[in-house]
Amino acid sequence: MNIALIAHDNRKELMVQFCTAYAGILARHTLCATNTTGKVISDATGLSIHLFMNGSQGGDEQIGARIDCNEIDLVLYFHDPNSPEYDASISYMAKLCDKNRIPFATNSATAEALVLALGRGDLDWRDIVNPKTKPFMA
Repeated sequence: MNIALIAHDNRKELMVQFCTAYAGILARHTLCATNTTGKVISDATGLSIHLFMNGSQGGDEQIGARIDCNEIDLVLYFHDPNSPEYDASISYMAKLCDKNRIPFATNSATAEALVLALGRGDLDWRDIVNPKTKPFMA
């Protein structure tokens, strides 16, 4: 499955800890992330991650376009609820995920439930509703 990883600045360390804890599951999937988040995760975990632009430079929109085309199967977006300037980006991602029935987590507790479900095969239905006819391309 294609998994998008996004984290606001003060949630990047939490995302690194999360990806470290679940590297065994995440490594079996295709990962993409906004630039800074992806580099931090990759450096800390060794996971292979396709990097888009930084979120503030269009990376959120790049991932959003993939979501809108139903090319992403799971989004983990660790956002800062105390930062109002990010309200638009989180709303944008949530709407796109809702439109395409893409599981979407905005905190580590929900992300854990989704990643554990992914590991058990509970999200395999995404391959039925969204068969991969070509590999994830950047």
